[in-house]
Amino acid sequence: MEKIIDILNGLKSGIDFETAQGIVTDKILDSIDITSLIAQLEEAFDIEIGMEYMENENFDSVEAIWEMVQELQD
Repeated sequence: MEKIIDILNGLKSGIDFETAQGIVTDKILDSIDITSLIAQLEEAFDIEIGMEYMENENFDSVEAIWEMVQELQD
């Protein structure tokens, strides 16, 4: 999960992503940030995030992102 937090901090500093909830729904990240996040996650974890995963709930917290990454790595 540390790698995910590093990626998020690179996109937007000054946010406590370890405890942040609603990263997408509360508009902490905008659409450009999310696009960059997806590309960086795919590269960092050697995964492909398909359209079926493009839902706010998969990106709204570090825990949700981590769960999605683990599912895609299986």
